[in-house]
Amino acid sequence: MVNVMRAFLRVIVLVLAAVALPAALGTPAVFGALALNEPRADGAVPPPAPVEHDPAKPTAVVVVGDNGAVVSDTLAPYEILATTGAFNVYTVASDTHPVPLTGGLDLVPDLTFDDLDEMGGAADLVVVPAMPDVGRPTTRPVTDWLETQANGGALLLSICNGAAVVASAGLLDGHRATAHWLRLDDWEGTYPAVDWERGTRYVDDGDVVSTAGILSGIDGTLHVVDRLIGADAAADAARAIEWPHFDPDGAAPMEQAELATSDAVVAFNTAFGWDRPRIGVQLTDGVGEIELASVFDTYGQSLAVDTVAVGAGPVRSRHGLTFVPRADTGTGLDRLVVPGTTDHDALPGMDPVQYPHHQEGFAFDAVLLDLARTTDVATAQWTAKVLEYPVDDLTLEGPAWPWAETFRPLALALVGVLIVLGVFALLRGRRRATRRTR
Repeated sequence: MVNVMRAFLRVIVLVLAAVALPAALGTPAVFGALALNEPRADGAVPPPAPVEHDPAKPTAVVVVGDNGAVVSDTLAPYEILATTGAFNVYTVASDTHPVPLTGGLDLVPDLTFDDLDEMGGAADLVVVPAMPDVGRPTTRPVTDWLETQANGGALLLSICNGAAVVASAGLLDGHRATAHWLRLDDWEGTYPAVDWERGTRYVDDGDVVSTAGILSGIDGTLHVVDRLIGADAAADAARAIEWPHFDPDGAAPMEQAELATSDAVVAFNTAFGWDRPRIGVQLTDGVGEIELASVFDTYGQSLAVDTVAVGAGPVRSRHGLTFVPRADTGTGLDRLVVPGTTDHDALPGMDPVQYPHHQEGFAFDAVLLDLARTTDVATAQWTAKVLEYPVDDLTLEGPAWPWAETFRPLALALVGVLIVLGVFALLRGRRRATRRTR
């Protein structure tokens, strides 16, 4: 009997380990790699919007890698800089193909590196969002170009883990810098020549300004506008995007985030949310860049919802960026979200349809409220934590926890235990039958 119990306990341990393994594997995906679509191979390469250049204005560029970048890191600084009207603002990449942004949005870069060279070469400001493959050979076109820009006198602004891209080029050695709270320990080990700082939304160290995670990039970009153009321009830009946390007196201190027990929600959503809803995000002309980012990044960072860009064809955003949908119909979607404050007809046959930005407030507020309502509050709180967006003034209402995803591993474990008990009962029955026949 003792041997049977030992074997039984071993099987239970193995079953629980098998159930827990997906969660353990899902966590590094959240903390490390970026969830990006593969670059398009369908030949969808519409021309970008016509580029206008005013030689009297400084030039600011947001660089994206061939394999993509984080959507808010890219679009929020772009809109802020474009809103001021004081810069020539472009997105740049080494090639012309549409670049995937996190959440499933495809951006057509305004210029290639060669195009920028033909327009005059060095930029005055280079914004570097988080990109995949940091420090690997695939980043060399970006890091080599960054070295050239820095040597030409450009101010570098890294957003979130874009700091690691700058560090991998050797351009943060000897500088103070910050990055996303989830990766700071990793970057300290990988780039020890950098003086990494915690508990601040951005660090200005002369030739390089770096920001903490994702939406901290808004504070860092507004600071750069203040530094290059003036305090009034920064304040006006903050009002234009309805950013509620603008601090004209400098980098606002913040409590350094750390992993908490409640953050286990992400493991359940990653490993056991196999029936997560699929939301279509309709691309429309004139949509704000931050409005787009709020939908793709909020749902995407939650890991509880899948998003896909849908629409009739390429669109131009409020400040002239070109985006290409991945699908032209709402087939297979659970619901449709139409970002932007302008009224647009939704794709035919879709129900329900939501217009999250038909209300006042910062663009991310309505989407976080919807995430809490349609998934759960714990997931919305995790997402805000990853976005580094304070939600103390938001009343998040909805289910407290993803109970279905939580009970699934317990149900799987119970099924495993029942199977083990059934096997033992079957073996015991066979032994008894064998004894009777002797």
